[in-house]
Amino acid sequence: MTQIELRGVQKFFGAVQVIKDLNLQIDDNEFIVLLGQSGCGKTTTLRAIAGLETIDGGDVLIDGKPVQHLKAADRDIAMVFQSFSLYPHMSVYENIAFPLRAMRKSRAEIDGEVRSVAKVLQITDLLGKKPSALSGGDMQRVAIGRALVRRPKAMLMDEPIGALDAKLREEMRAEIKRLHIKQGSTTIYVTHDQIEAMSLADRIVIMHEGVLQQVGSPSEVYTHPANLFVAQFVGSPVMNVANAAVTMNGSGARVTVDGAAEGFVFPAELVGQLDAANVGQDRLALGIRPEGVMVSREPADGYLPVEAHIIEPLGSYDIVDLKVGTQMLRARTRSGFVGKPGVQVFARLDPAQAHFFDTASGNSLGVRL
Repeated sequence: MTQIELRGVQKFFGAVQVIKDLNLQIDDNEFIVLLGQSGCGKTTTLRAIAGLETIDGGDVLIDGKPVQHLKAADRDIAMVFQSFSLYPHMSVYENIAFPLRAMRKSRAEIDGEVRSVAKVLQITDLLGKKPSALSGGDMQRVAIGRALVRRPKAMLMDEPIGALDAKLREEMRAEIKRLHIKQGSTTIYVTHDQIEAMSLADRIVIMHEGVLQQVGSPSEVYTHPANLFVAQFVGSPVMNVANAAVTMNGSGARVTVDGAAEGFVFPAELVGQLDAANVGQDRLALGIRPEGVMVSREPADGYLPVEAHIIEPLGSYDIVDLKVGTQMLRARTRSGFVGKPGVQVFARLDPAQAHFFDTASGNSLGVRL
């Protein structure tokens, strides 16, 4: 059982604060992904947990005990880096065995542990080879095996598959997830790739400029982003965001994006929820993901006429840019649904998938329809 907790962690590099009052609890056997742009503090956080960086404030706890005063070697944590860092003159077997030899394990113990880990990672047939004879994916398996072999309390991974090509990354994502399920170890994984985060994580920790923005399951951070940064960082394509005005029109509400002559129909309860949030119309932004923008080739009730611009064919579906007033809203349609750029189509917004934000603070207003 391994729990990791960060309490009020602060880290400075000179005058620059790269981690700002970070509080996070990671449960036993949990797969946590630290997600954010380059320079957001995610790798520094990982290195602080590992003991490779000292912290300037707060506490790092493992199983309830503060460890910030302990050296990396005394924290019983293994780390896998983006660079494979294998010993080129050693065989795969010797690379994996190296940590056990440093711990002065017996020859029989070493052999049993190495072959057990190699079987889990499906690299038994590679044990006699040198790293120079391996593919990138196999070298990363060996690096993971070397980390796993001593049964650490937790596995820390810093963009371990970032240097691989797209096909290998896909294969290694599945391999890492399978390995985590089989081994049941507490894992913290750093990446800037949201696809990796969404496919691997039990919970995603999203960071920006050293500040934790949101913690939640992949579906939570995608469906209910806490603020504009999360809304426009998670998702591909990113969420549409446009300044908008909301008015009552008869028995319903109208949401009009900047420059549009007409507004989209929404339930009347939207007005009450926005009034309760106490945010002025000049600070209101509408957010909606491409799958929440419905497109019709024929006029229909609740649909507004719009012009199709760029069409991105992506195989099983297309992403279509629609000009609404002075804004562009991206919609997801089935492949070939919109024939060509420049044609008129009709669009509506799904109120259940709409989000509203305060542009001053960036925070979600928590509207649910």
